[in-house]
Formats: sequence, structure tokens, C-alpha cells
Amino acid sequence: MIAERTYLFRDGKELRLGARTLVMGILNVTPDSFSDGGKWNRRDDALRHMEEMVRDGADIIDIGAESSRPGFVPMSAAEEIERLLPFLEAVLPECPVPVSVDTFKADTARAALRAGAHLLNDIWGLQYTEEPGAMAQAAAEADVPVVVMHNQNGTAYDGDVIAAMRGFFLRSFEIADAAGLSRENIILDPGIGFGKTAAQNMHVMRRMDELISYDGVDYPVLLGASRKSFIGAALDLPVEERMEATGAACVLGIMRGASIVRVHDVKPIARMCRMTDAILGA
Repeated sequence: MIAERTYLFRDGKELRLGARTLVMGILNVTPDSFSDGGKWNRRDDALRHMEEMVRDGADIIDIGAESSRPGFVPMSAAEEIERLLPFLEAVLPECPVPVSVDTFKADTARAALRAGAHLLNDIWGLQYTEEPGAMAQAAAEADVPVVVMHNQNGTAYDGDVIAAMRGFFLRSFEIADAAGLSRENIILDPGIGFGKTAAQNMHVMRRMDELISYDGVDYPVLLGASRKSFIGAALDLPVEERMEATGAACVLGIMRGASIVRVHDVKPIARMCRMTDAILGA
């Protein structure tokens, strides 16, 4: 059930999904992210952290210039671009692995792609209501992969949560089709921590393998559970003490079909992923 994809980028970088679990290292250049806000929002610090994550096993670096912590107020695309581009322009020439940009705004996505970003990470799954269809069009124009994350306002679901999430992804597919975005470029994300209670996040983790296949086609899945509040709810741990539990979630995610895990603590989680792959492939 693990979908295989190979993406070749214009600068010669490559991304192969399906052969082993890939690790996406989080590089927040925000002053206010829930876990590491303000730690990497200076150019030299961001470069140093990128280099450290790549040495530790990151296959992708995901740069975010706007916090998506609970209760965040979206900034304008112009503000996001102004914050993002200096970091992106510094990181891209030095980074040996593909770089993703975490944004749900089409103007920011286009600016990042013009600067040389390789893929997009959209927390609204092509369905941001203020810009209907715009993110899909931006990804289609550049012919790049895009992470399509499940999200919603509030935590109420009419019926089964997995069925509702599948319906969300089917709408994302329709939006992609209308924009001319190849479904080969779609990577799904169950959106752990977004539009879900702690109990619902646990439920989705257990049934994540049910989100992979549509009309007989398997899609790559990215799991972003790193340091999330459902871990704090389960173990009563502060953000800075959630690494081991994040690793447990990643191992379960791999067993449920995740192709990519998005994490803050790259070195220990990459080792856990390699060991899980070794056991599953033995």
C-alpha cells in the first residue's frame, strides 16, 4: 500500500517516495510557532539548523514563515513573502536536499517556487476558502508536488471521521483536476492536530491506512505528529519533552502506510524510521 513516486527537479535534486521512509525536517522561521518559535528566525541560525538536520538524516527541509499554532491569525501574503524569501534565498543554494514551503496562500507559493522551492505544503489541502482553486493552480503551473493536508474549522464531524476525511480528499482531487494539477503530484496528510480533538487524532492515527487508496490508486502519505498537543493530552508532557512519544507516533504511522514523517527532532526520529523500515523489510 506504500505508493511509489519519483520527483525530478529542475536543479537536479530528486525525491523518491516508497523505497524507504523519508524524514522532513521542520525549519520554522517564525517568532511564534508553538514548539520552536524564535529559535531559527535569524539567517545564520536557520542555515546552521538546516545543515544540522541534513547531517542528521533529513531528506526534505520544510520552511514555514507563518505559525499555524492553535488560534493563529493569518498574516497577509505580502507579509509572509517578506519574511520567507530572505531565508529561502539563503537556504536553497546551501541545501543538498529538496526544500518544501509550508504555506496555504497561492501568492506565497508562487514567490517561493520562483525562488527555487521544490514542493509545497498546504495545511488547507487546496481548499483555502479565501482563494478557491488558487493553490492548485500555482502547483499545476510549476508542475510540483504538493502536500494536501486535511483540515477543517472546528472538531465536529457528521458521522465517521475517516469517511469525512476521505470526502475532503476527494474534493481536493476534484480541485486539482480542474486546475490541471496531476494527481501524481499529490501527497496526502491526515492533518494531525488540525480540526480534531486529541481523541480524534488518536483514532485517525489508528486508521490512517484507510486514507491511502482512492479509485484503486494509492497515494503517498505524510504524517506530521511531531510534538503535537495530542501527545501532551495523553502523557501530560510539555512540548519540549515529547520527542519519544513523537517517535512512537512515527513508528505507528510507518506501519499504517506513511511515506514521509515531518519532525522537529530529526536525528533520533530518523534512526527510529530506519529501524522500523529494516524490521518491516526483513
